[in-house]
Amino acid sequence: MEQNNLKQHLDRWLRVTPTTALYDRALLWLFIILLFVGLIGVSSASIPISTRLLNEPFFFVKRDILYVFLSFAACGFFIRVPMSVWQKYNVHLFWLAVLLLLIVLTGIGKDANGAKRWIPLGLFNFQPAEFTKLALIGYLSCYFTRRYDEVRSKKLSAFKPLIAMGIFGGLLILQPDFGSTVVLFVITFGLLFIVGANFWQFVAFGVLALLLCAWLVVSASYRLKRFTGFLEPFKDPLGSGYQLTNSLMAFGRGEFWGEGLGNSVQKLEYLPEAHTDFIMAVIGEEFGFVGILVVILLLGLLIFRAMKIGRESLLLEERFKGFFAFGISFWIFFQGFVNLGMALGMLPTKGLTFPLVSYGGSSLLIMSISVAILLRIDYENRVARAGSARLRDD
Repeated sequence: MEQNNLKQHLDRWLRVTPTTALYDRALLWLFIILLFVGLIGVSSASIPISTRLLNEPFFFVKRDILYVFLSFAACGFFIRVPMSVWQKYNVHLFWLAVLLLLIVLTGIGKDANGAKRWIPLGLFNFQPAEFTKLALIGYLSCYFTRRYDEVRSKKLSAFKPLIAMGIFGGLLILQPDFGSTVVLFVITFGLLFIVGANFWQFVAFGVLALLLCAWLVVSASYRLKRFTGFLEPFKDPLGSGYQLTNSLMAFGRGEFWGEGLGNSVQKLEYLPEAHTDFIMAVIGEEFGFVGILVVILLLGLLIFRAMKIGRESLLLEERFKGFFAFGISFWIFFQGFVNLGMALGMLPTKGLTFPLVSYGGSSLLIMSISVAILLRIDYENRVARAGSARLRDD
């Protein structure tokens, strides 16, 4: 009897669509676990650089704890915001993002490593590029909802969304932030696919994206050096290949089971940005292939839940919610893929964080708001299904 009860209990928690809960418990747990995995990784990776820069070993650890707390608070607040509010104010959020990107380019913006991407807020430096991704998803979701039939049938119907993305992309390139610009391309392309846009729009958009990316890489010597450096990192291990060679050595040392928590050597001032861009290399060194596989599985399950929520929204004919959920899932997937691919030497090095794991207040905060939006969409879907079932019973 006890075994049957335990089996039923596990089935309710692990089922793809629990029928009794008012929210997606699996998504919530995945979010919480990934935040704590990130906290553990940052705690280990940040101690050497924190000691050298500030003579305080746990400075970044304390900040990351604060960011995790703020992320939970933000998630708790935004989960109460109805999706109708996001739909109503999508244009306002779009122009707010434009304003923030313009502010970054003024004297207010903070320079770091040759880039101007942050607005100092005292408690932390806010990166508008993260908010821009969420604002673009909201704007495109609303536009595709209003012009659904037009986008699916007319050849030039995606022109306006491309202008919106181009505005953001142009301002990001001025910072410069090539990585975030590519993320915006992928989000837009993915949403056009979900909407079912005209085939020739995909072809034109894909060709345009490839040509623009090639021009941006060739037009800046440092981007070209990064691109060629990732192809043969050990050809210049102390120059253009320095980050990647140390990242690969970290993964090599970790082997299958890892060296153990806190035992990474590469984080000892060998691997730059060990607690941010290259957090997965440190996790790979300390927890090995198994640790990396667990993190990928956790993030993959979260993306699966997000796409499932988007699919259910579209089945309920809630297109805005469906497009929003799919946009968030494309964003999380691509950013995680690029970060890990960069650390493994599969892609050129880019300044993109690993979702919910890397150190960074802006990234954690905006990503947590995105998870709150997914939970809200799922809640409204469940309420709508329950209402439909009640009507059928009556």
